[in-house]
Amino acid sequence: MSTDTTLSAAAAQPAAKPRSRRMSTSTILLIVAGALVGLSLVHQLANAPDVTSSGAIQAALQAAVPLGLAGLGGLWAERAGVVNIGLEGQMILGTWFGAWGSLEFGPWIGLLIGILGGAVGGLVHAVATVTFGVDHIISGVAMTILAPGVVRYLSYITWGSAGATQSPQVVDQVPRLSVPGINSLKGLEEHQWFLVSDIAGVLRGLLHEVSLVTILAVLLIPLTAWILWKTAFGLRVRSVGEDPQAAESLGLNVYRYKYYGVVISGAMAGLGGVYLSTVTSAIYREGQTGGRGYIGLAAMIFGNWRPGGLAVGASLFGYTDALQLRRGSESVHALLILVGALLLALAVWEFIRRNRVVAISSAVLGVLSYVLFFSVDKIPTALVQAAPYITVLVVLALAAQRLRPPAADGKPYRRGG
Repeated sequence: MSTDTTLSAAAAQPAAKPRSRRMSTSTILLIVAGALVGLSLVHQLANAPDVTSSGAIQAALQAAVPLGLAGLGGLWAERAGVVNIGLEGQMILGTWFGAWGSLEFGPWIGLLIGILGGAVGGLVHAVATVTFGVDHIISGVAMTILAPGVVRYLSYITWGSAGATQSPQVVDQVPRLSVPGINSLKGLEEHQWFLVSDIAGVLRGLLHEVSLVTILAVLLIPLTAWILWKTAFGLRVRSVGEDPQAAESLGLNVYRYKYYGVVISGAMAGLGGVYLSTVTSAIYREGQTGGRGYIGLAAMIFGNWRPGGLAVGASLFGYTDALQLRRGSESVHALLILVGALLLALAVWEFIRRNRVVAISSAVLGVLSYVLFFSVDKIPTALVQAAPYITVLVVLALAAQRLRPPAADGKPYRRGG
Protein backbone atom coordinates (compact mmCIF):
# COMPACT_ATOMS: atom_id res chain seq x y z
CA MET A 1 0.00 0.00 0.00
CA SER A 2 1.46 3.39 -1.00
CA THR A 3 2.08 6.19 1.49
CA ASP A 4 -0.62 8.42 -0.05
CA THR A 5 -3.17 5.58 0.05
CA THR A 6 -2.45 5.04 3.73
CA LEU A 7 -2.65 8.78 4.35
CA SER A 8 -6.03 8.82 2.65
CA ALA A 9 -7.28 6.22 5.08
CA ALA A 10 -5.84 8.17 8.01
CA ALA A 11 -7.42 11.41 6.82
CA ALA A 12 -10.78 9.68 6.56
CA GLN A 13 -10.59 8.02 9.99
CA PRO A 14 -12.74 10.54 11.89
CA ALA A 15 -15.49 10.07 9.31
CA ALA A 16 -17.20 7.64 11.62
CA LYS A 17 -19.41 10.59 12.53
CA PRO A 18 -22.23 11.19 10.04
CA ARG A 19 -21.34 13.41 7.19
CA SER A 20 -23.66 15.51 5.12
CA ARG A 21 -24.10 14.22 1.60
CA ARG A 22 -22.55 16.15 -1.22
CA MET A 23 -25.06 17.85 -3.41
CA SER A 24 -25.20 17.00 -7.10
CA THR A 25 -25.00 19.66 -9.78
CA SER A 26 -28.71 19.28 -10.53
CA THR A 27 -29.54 19.83 -6.86
CA ILE A 28 -27.41 22.96 -6.72
CA LEU A 29 -29.08 24.31 -9.87
CA LEU A 30 -32.49 23.56 -8.36
CA ILE A 31 -31.57 25.49 -5.21
CA VAL A 32 -30.36 28.45 -7.28
CA ALA A 33 -33.59 28.40 -9.32
CA GLY A 34 -35.64 28.24 -6.13
CA ALA A 35 -33.74 31.20 -4.66
CA LEU A 36 -34.40 33.24 -7.81
CA VAL A 37 -38.11 32.43 -7.73
CA GLY A 38 -38.26 33.28 -4.03
CA LEU A 39 -36.53 36.64 -4.53
CA SER A 40 -38.80 37.37 -7.50
CA LEU A 41 -41.84 36.77 -5.31
CA VAL A 42 -40.41 39.07 -2.64
CA HIS A 43 -39.81 41.70 -5.33
CA GLN A 44 -43.43 41.53 -6.48
CA LEU A 45 -45.20 41.07 -3.13
CA ALA A 46 -43.32 43.81 -1.28
CA ASN A 47 -42.53 46.07 -4.26
CA ALA A 48 -38.81 45.84 -3.51
CA PRO A 49 -36.95 45.91 -6.86
CA ASP A 50 -33.54 46.25 -5.21
CA VAL A 51 -33.53 42.67 -3.93
CA THR A 52 -32.62 41.50 -7.45
CA SER A 53 -31.32 44.68 -9.08
CA SER A 54 -28.01 44.55 -10.93
CA GLY A 55 -26.58 47.17 -8.57
CA ALA A 56 -27.43 45.10 -5.49
CA ILE A 57 -26.02 41.91 -7.03
CA GLN A 58 -22.81 43.67 -8.07
CA ALA A 59 -22.43 45.14 -4.56
CA ALA A 60 -23.11 41.70 -3.07
CA LEU A 61 -20.39 40.16 -5.22
CA GLN A 62 -17.89 42.82 -4.18
CA ALA A 63 -18.81 42.31 -0.52
CA ALA A 64 -18.62 38.51 -0.76
CA VAL A 65 -15.21 38.22 -2.46
CA PRO A 66 -12.97 39.42 0.42
CA LEU A 67 -15.03 37.33 2.86
CA GLY A 68 -14.65 34.27 0.67
CA LEU A 69 -10.91 34.81 0.38
CA ALA A 70 -10.57 35.16 4.14
CA GLY A 71 -12.63 31.99 4.52
CA LEU A 72 -10.39 30.15 2.05
CA GLY A 73 -7.44 31.31 4.12
CA GLY A 74 -9.00 29.85 7.24
CA LEU A 75 -9.80 26.64 5.35
CA TRP A 76 -6.18 26.07 4.29
CA ALA A 77 -4.85 26.66 7.79
CA GLU A 78 -7.43 24.57 9.61
CA ARG A 79 -7.22 21.70 7.15
CA ALA A 80 -3.53 21.63 8.17
CA GLY A 81 -4.55 21.63 11.84
CA VAL A 82 -3.79 25.28 12.69
CA VAL A 83 -6.48 27.74 13.79
CA ASN A 84 -5.78 31.08 12.12
CA ILE A 85 -7.57 33.79 14.09
CA GLY A 86 -4.94 36.15 12.64
CA LEU A 87 -6.71 36.31 9.27
CA GLU A 88 -7.89 39.83 10.10
CA GLY A 89 -4.31 40.98 10.66
CA GLN A 90 -3.13 39.27 7.47
CA MET A 91 -5.91 41.01 5.54
CA ILE A 92 -4.76 44.33 6.99
CA LEU A 93 -1.23 43.66 5.74
CA GLY A 94 -2.70 42.81 2.32
CA THR A 95 -4.65 46.08 2.14
CA TRP A 96 -1.57 48.20 2.85
CA PHE A 97 0.98 46.33 0.75
CA GLY A 98 -1.50 45.95 -2.12
CA ALA A 99 -2.19 49.69 -2.21
CA TRP A 100 1.49 50.61 -1.82
CA GLY A 101 2.59 48.14 -4.49
CA SER A 102 -0.11 49.35 -6.90
CA LEU A 103 0.94 52.97 -6.41
CA GLU A 104 4.63 52.20 -6.87
CA PHE A 105 4.68 49.44 -9.49
CA GLY A 106 1.21 49.14 -11.06
CA PRO A 107 -1.84 46.98 -10.31
CA TRP A 108 -0.51 43.51 -11.11
CA ILE A 109 2.74 43.89 -9.15
CA GLY A 110 0.69 45.49 -6.36
CA LEU A 111 -1.55 42.42 -6.34
CA LEU A 112 1.46 40.14 -5.90
CA ILE A 113 3.00 42.35 -3.21
CA GLY A 114 -0.28 42.38 -1.27
CA ILE A 115 -0.49 38.58 -1.47
CA LEU A 116 3.12 38.38 -0.29
CA GLY A 117 2.34 40.73 2.62
CA GLY A 118 -0.44 38.42 3.79
CA ALA A 119 1.78 35.36 3.29
CA VAL A 120 4.47 36.92 5.51
CA GLY A 121 1.80 37.40 8.18
CA GLY A 122 0.88 33.73 7.78
CA LEU A 123 4.55 32.78 8.08
CA VAL A 124 4.85 34.67 11.38
CA HIS A 125 1.77 32.85 12.67
CA ALA A 126 3.24 29.51 11.52
CA VAL A 127 6.57 30.16 13.25
CA ALA A 128 4.77 30.98 16.48
CA THR A 129 2.29 28.10 16.46
CA VAL A 130 4.08 25.30 14.61
CA THR A 131 7.72 25.83 15.59
CA PHE A 132 7.39 27.37 19.05
CA GLY A 133 4.06 25.84 20.05
CA VAL A 134 2.35 29.10 20.97
CA ASP A 135 -1.39 28.76 21.52
CA HIS A 136 -3.10 29.32 18.17
CA ILE A 137 -5.65 31.79 19.51
CA ILE A 138 -3.04 33.87 21.35
CA SER A 139 -0.81 34.01 18.27
CA GLY A 140 -3.74 34.96 16.02
CA VAL A 141 -4.93 37.71 18.34
CA ALA A 142 -1.37 39.03 18.62
CA MET A 143 -1.16 39.12 14.81
CA THR A 144 -4.42 41.07 14.60
CA ILE A 145 -3.21 43.57 17.21
CA LEU A 146 0.26 43.91 15.68
CA ALA A 147 -0.77 44.40 12.02
CA PRO A 148 -2.55 47.78 12.43
CA GLY A 149 0.46 49.19 14.25
CA VAL A 150 2.83 47.96 11.57
CA VAL A 151 0.83 49.46 8.70
CA ARG A 152 0.31 52.74 10.61
CA TYR A 153 4.10 53.03 10.95
CA LEU A 154 4.65 52.12 7.30
CA SER A 155 2.03 54.67 6.23
CA TYR A 156 3.72 57.38 8.27
CA ILE A 157 7.20 56.79 6.86
CA THR A 158 5.87 56.32 3.31
CA TRP A 159 3.21 59.03 2.94
CA GLY A 160 4.00 61.31 5.89
CA SER A 161 1.73 62.39 8.75
CA ALA A 162 -0.98 63.49 6.30
CA GLY A 163 -1.16 59.95 4.92
CA ALA A 164 -0.81 58.06 8.19
CA THR A 165 -4.36 56.71 8.02
CA GLN A 166 -4.94 56.50 4.27
CA SER A 167 -3.01 56.29 1.03
CA PRO A 168 -3.21 58.40 -2.09
CA GLN A 169 -5.80 57.31 -4.64
CA VAL A 170 -4.89 54.17 -6.58
CA VAL A 171 -5.38 55.34 -10.17
CA ASP A 172 -4.22 52.30 -12.14
CA GLN A 173 -6.42 49.30 -11.42
CA VAL A 174 -6.73 45.76 -12.66
CA PRO A 175 -8.98 45.77 -15.77
CA ARG A 176 -12.68 44.96 -15.62
CA LEU A 177 -14.45 42.77 -18.15
CA SER A 178 -18.04 42.44 -19.34
CA VAL A 179 -19.69 39.63 -21.26
CA PRO A 180 -20.41 41.00 -24.75
CA GLY A 181 -24.01 42.15 -25.06
CA ILE A 182 -24.80 41.75 -21.36
CA ASN A 183 -25.69 45.42 -20.99
CA SER A 184 -28.54 44.93 -23.45
CA LEU A 185 -30.41 43.26 -20.57
CA LYS A 186 -30.76 46.64 -18.87
CA GLY A 187 -34.05 47.39 -20.62
CA LEU A 188 -35.40 43.97 -19.73
CA GLU A 189 -34.45 44.52 -16.08
CA GLU A 190 -36.28 47.87 -16.00
CA HIS A 191 -39.57 46.31 -17.20
CA GLN A 192 -40.04 44.73 -13.73
CA TRP A 193 -41.54 41.53 -15.13
CA PHE A 194 -41.84 38.62 -12.73
CA LEU A 195 -38.74 36.41 -12.76
CA VAL A 196 -37.62 37.53 -16.24
CA SER A 197 -36.52 41.00 -15.08
CA ASP A 198 -35.04 39.50 -11.92
CA ILE A 199 -32.89 37.07 -13.88
CA ALA A 200 -31.78 39.92 -16.14
CA GLY A 201 -30.76 41.98 -13.09
CA VAL A 202 -28.83 39.10 -11.55
CA LEU A 203 -26.99 38.35 -14.80
CA ARG A 204 -26.07 42.02 -15.30
CA GLY A 205 -24.80 42.25 -11.74
CA LEU A 206 -22.63 39.16 -12.12
CA LEU A 207 -21.34 39.65 -15.67
CA HIS A 208 -21.05 43.41 -16.25
CA GLU A 209 -17.85 45.30 -15.37
CA VAL A 210 -16.33 42.46 -13.34
CA SER A 211 -12.75 42.92 -12.12
CA LEU A 212 -10.23 40.27 -13.15
CA VAL A 213 -9.38 39.95 -9.45
CA THR A 214 -12.98 38.93 -8.82
CA ILE A 215 -12.71 36.25 -11.49
CA LEU A 216 -9.42 35.05 -9.96
CA ALA A 217 -11.02 34.89 -6.50
CA VAL A 218 -14.01 32.89 -7.77
CA LEU A 219 -11.70 30.44 -9.57
CA LEU A 220 -9.74 29.88 -6.38
CA ILE A 221 -12.76 28.13 -4.85
CA PRO A 222 -12.85 25.13 -7.24
CA LEU A 223 -9.04 25.22 -7.47
CA THR A 224 -8.76 24.87 -3.69
CA ALA A 225 -11.28 22.01 -3.72
CA TRP A 226 -9.33 20.24 -6.45
CA ILE A 227 -5.95 20.66 -4.76
CA LEU A 228 -7.09 19.61 -1.29
CA TRP A 229 -9.25 16.63 -2.35
CA LYS A 230 -7.77 15.48 -5.67
CA THR A 231 -3.99 15.84 -5.35
CA ALA A 232 -1.30 14.14 -3.26
CA PHE A 233 -0.23 17.53 -1.88
CA GLY A 234 -3.75 18.28 -0.67
CA LEU A 235 -4.08 14.82 0.84
CA ARG A 236 -0.92 15.39 2.86
CA VAL A 237 -2.09 18.80 4.06
CA ARG A 238 -5.40 17.31 5.20
CA SER A 239 -3.74 14.32 6.83
CA VAL A 240 -1.68 16.51 9.16
CA GLY A 241 -4.89 18.25 10.19
CA GLU A 242 -6.67 14.97 10.90
CA ASP A 243 -3.99 12.80 12.48
CA PRO A 244 -0.46 14.27 12.51
CA GLN A 245 0.98 11.31 14.44
CA ALA A 246 -0.25 8.88 11.78
CA ALA A 247 1.14 11.14 9.05
CA GLU A 248 4.48 11.31 10.85
CA SER A 249 4.63 7.52 11.19
CA LEU A 250 4.35 7.30 7.40
CA GLY A 251 7.39 9.52 6.93
CA LEU A 252 5.61 12.84 6.32
CA ASN A 253 7.26 16.05 7.53
CA VAL A 254 4.26 17.33 9.49
CA TYR A 255 5.85 20.70 10.31
CA ARG A 256 6.49 21.41 6.64
CA TYR A 257 2.90 20.76 5.58
CA LYS A 258 1.53 22.81 8.45
CA TYR A 259 3.76 25.66 7.26
CA TYR A 260 2.43 25.22 3.72
CA GLY A 261 -1.16 25.42 4.93
CA VAL A 262 -0.68 28.50 7.13
CA VAL A 263 1.43 30.46 4.61
CA ILE A 264 -1.13 29.76 1.85
CA SER A 265 -3.78 30.82 4.35
CA GLY A 266 -2.05 34.17 4.86
CA ALA A 267 -1.66 34.63 1.10
CA MET A 268 -5.40 34.10 0.57
CA ALA A 269 -6.21 36.62 3.31
CA GLY A 270 -3.69 39.03 1.79
CA LEU A 271 -5.44 38.76 -1.56
CA GLY A 272 -8.70 39.60 0.20
CA GLY A 273 -7.03 42.69 1.62
CA VAL A 274 -5.71 43.73 -1.79
CA TYR A 275 -9.23 43.41 -3.14
CA LEU A 276 -10.53 45.85 -0.54
CA SER A 277 -7.89 48.51 -1.14
CA THR A 278 -7.49 48.30 -4.92
CA VAL A 279 -10.78 46.96 -6.33
CA THR A 280 -13.56 47.89 -3.93
CA SER A 281 -12.37 51.39 -2.97
CA ALA A 282 -9.13 52.13 -4.91
CA ILE A 283 -7.54 53.54 -1.75
CA TYR A 284 -6.05 52.19 1.47
CA ARG A 285 -7.80 53.35 4.65
CA GLU A 286 -7.07 52.47 8.24
CA GLY A 287 -9.66 50.02 9.58
CA GLN A 288 -10.64 49.05 6.05
CA THR A 289 -11.06 45.34 6.78
CA GLY A 290 -13.81 46.00 9.35
CA GLY A 291 -13.68 42.53 10.92
CA ARG A 292 -13.99 40.68 7.61
CA GLY A 293 -11.32 38.20 8.67
CA TYR A 294 -13.56 37.01 11.50
CA ILE A 295 -16.64 36.90 9.26
CA GLY A 296 -14.59 34.85 6.76
CA LEU A 297 -13.88 32.35 9.54
CA ALA A 298 -17.61 32.22 10.30
CA ALA A 299 -18.33 31.58 6.60
CA MET A 300 -15.78 28.74 6.63
CA ILE A 301 -17.45 27.15 9.67
CA PHE A 302 -20.87 27.59 8.05
CA GLY A 303 -19.47 25.75 5.01
CA ASN A 304 -18.31 22.85 7.22
CA TRP A 305 -14.65 23.40 6.29
CA ARG A 306 -15.35 22.93 2.57
CA PRO A 307 -14.88 25.45 -0.27
CA GLY A 308 -18.38 25.17 -1.74
CA GLY A 309 -20.19 25.70 1.54
CA LEU A 310 -17.80 28.50 2.38
CA ALA A 311 -18.72 30.26 -0.87
CA VAL A 312 -22.43 29.98 0.01
CA GLY A 313 -21.78 31.47 3.45
CA ALA A 314 -19.74 34.36 2.06
CA SER A 315 -22.42 35.04 -0.58
CA LEU A 316 -25.16 35.06 2.04
CA PHE A 317 -23.32 37.59 4.18
CA GLY A 318 -22.27 39.66 1.15
CA TYR A 319 -25.85 39.83 -0.13
CA THR A 320 -27.35 40.96 3.18
CA ASP A 321 -24.50 43.43 3.60
CA ALA A 322 -25.05 44.86 0.10
CA LEU A 323 -28.74 45.50 0.76
CA GLN A 324 -27.72 48.21 3.24
CA LEU A 325 -26.54 50.27 0.29
CA ARG A 326 -29.69 49.75 -1.77
CA ARG A 327 -32.63 51.22 0.20
CA GLY A 328 -31.64 48.85 2.97
CA SER A 329 -34.61 49.44 5.27
CA GLU A 330 -37.19 48.57 2.60
CA SER A 331 -35.14 45.73 1.10
CA VAL A 332 -34.41 43.98 4.40
CA HIS A 333 -38.05 44.43 5.41
CA ALA A 334 -39.17 42.75 2.19
CA LEU A 335 -36.64 39.96 2.61
CA LEU A 336 -38.33 38.93 5.86
CA ILE A 337 -41.03 37.27 3.72
CA LEU A 338 -38.51 34.85 2.24
CA VAL A 339 -36.56 34.41 5.49
CA GLY A 340 -39.71 33.51 7.41
CA ALA A 341 -40.79 30.99 4.76
CA LEU A 342 -37.37 29.32 4.69
CA LEU A 343 -37.20 29.08 8.47
CA LEU A 344 -40.67 27.54 8.69
CA ALA A 345 -39.82 25.08 5.91
CA LEU A 346 -36.65 24.16 7.79
CA ALA A 347 -38.69 23.68 10.95
CA VAL A 348 -41.00 21.19 9.18
CA TRP A 349 -38.03 19.33 7.68
CA GLU A 350 -36.20 19.06 10.99
CA PHE A 351 -39.38 17.97 12.78
CA ILE A 352 -39.79 15.14 10.26
CA ARG A 353 -36.18 14.15 10.98
CA ARG A 354 -37.00 14.30 14.73
CA ASN A 355 -34.45 17.03 15.36
CA ARG A 356 -36.79 18.89 17.66
CA VAL A 357 -34.36 21.49 19.02
CA VAL A 358 -33.55 22.88 15.58
CA ALA A 359 -37.18 22.49 14.49
CA ILE A 360 -38.54 24.53 17.39
CA SER A 361 -35.81 27.16 17.07
CA SER A 362 -36.47 27.54 13.33
CA ALA A 363 -40.22 27.77 13.85
CA VAL A 364 -39.87 30.46 16.51
CA LEU A 365 -37.50 32.50 14.35
CA GLY A 366 -39.78 32.10 11.33
CA VAL A 367 -42.82 33.33 13.25
CA LEU A 368 -40.81 36.25 14.64
CA SER A 369 -39.79 37.18 11.07
CA TYR A 370 -43.43 37.51 10.04
CA VAL A 371 -44.37 39.32 13.26
CA LEU A 372 -41.66 41.89 12.51
CA PHE A 373 -42.72 42.15 8.86
CA PHE A 374 -46.36 42.90 9.69
CA SER A 375 -45.55 45.12 12.68
CA VAL A 376 -43.44 47.73 10.91
CA ASP A 377 -43.22 49.24 7.42
CA LYS A 378 -39.47 49.86 7.61
CA ILE A 379 -36.68 48.15 9.51
CA PRO A 380 -34.75 50.52 11.84
CA THR A 381 -31.37 51.53 10.44
CA ALA A 382 -29.45 50.00 13.34
CA LEU A 383 -31.13 46.63 12.72
CA VAL A 384 -30.44 46.88 8.98
CA GLN A 385 -26.75 47.42 9.68
CA ALA A 386 -26.73 44.45 12.04
CA ALA A 387 -28.62 42.18 9.60
CA PRO A 388 -25.53 40.53 8.05
CA TYR A 389 -24.16 39.63 11.48
CA ILE A 390 -27.52 38.39 12.75
CA THR A 391 -27.81 36.25 9.63
CA VAL A 392 -24.43 34.65 10.26
CA LEU A 393 -25.22 33.96 13.93
CA VAL A 394 -28.62 32.41 13.16
CA VAL A 395 -27.27 30.21 10.37
CA LEU A 396 -24.32 29.04 12.45
CA ALA A 397 -26.57 28.27 15.40
CA LEU A 398 -28.97 26.20 13.26
CA ALA A 399 -26.15 24.39 11.43
CA ALA A 400 -23.97 23.70 14.49
CA GLN A 401 -25.06 20.06 14.89
CA ARG A 402 -23.85 19.12 11.40
CA LEU A 403 -20.37 20.59 11.63
CA ARG A 404 -17.22 18.47 11.69
CA PRO A 405 -13.87 20.27 11.85
CA PRO A 406 -10.60 18.48 11.13
CA ALA A 407 -9.92 16.13 14.04
CA ALA A 408 -6.58 17.68 15.07
CA ASP A 409 -7.59 21.28 14.36
CA GLY A 410 -6.01 23.60 16.95
CA LYS A 411 -4.37 20.76 18.87
CA PRO A 412 -0.66 21.10 19.78
CA TYR A 413 1.72 18.80 17.93
CA ARG A 414 5.27 17.85 18.75
CA ARG A 415 7.43 15.65 16.56
CA GLY A 416 7.69 12.17 18.05
CA GLY A 417 4.93 12.98 20.57
